[in-house]
Amino acid sequence: MFTKILVAYDGSDGARAALRIGIDLARALGAELESISVEEHLPHYAATIGEVQDAKERIDAYFRTLTKDARDQALLAGVELQTVIRQGHEVESIVTYAREGAFDLLLAGYHGHSRIFERVMGSTAQSLVRLSPCSVLLAKTTGT
Repeated sequence: MFTKILVAYDGSDGARAALRIGIDLARALGAELESISVEEHLPHYAATIGEVQDAKERIDAYFRTLTKDARDQALLAGVELQTVIRQGHEVESIVTYAREGAFDLLLAGYHGHSRIFERVMGSTAQSLVRLSPCSVLLAKTTGT
């Protein structure tokens, strides 16, 4: 079955649902569990270098808190969660990490968008399903 599980984790409701599923699966299967959080690039426009640094520090603090909370949630369930934070394009970073880590299951939240948006841009979830080197499970929340 699954021995290495990766959760794409951004703190959204869908990602939290995916994390809960990942924790349950890892515990039931005795699988390794990791999460990846991706900091997308900083805004291109800022009045000063200080504004860019302030934004970077806020983003870094957010992701540190996010991953600590995820690890704590897993520990409460008796599961060890390894966390990584990458910078770059969300889908590309997740797919690359899944490939390099030889994961056999990727969990992610499904975020609904309008049909027009999905036809024009596609969604992160659709891209992960299409590009992932392993099986993908998308977690839906109530109302999505």
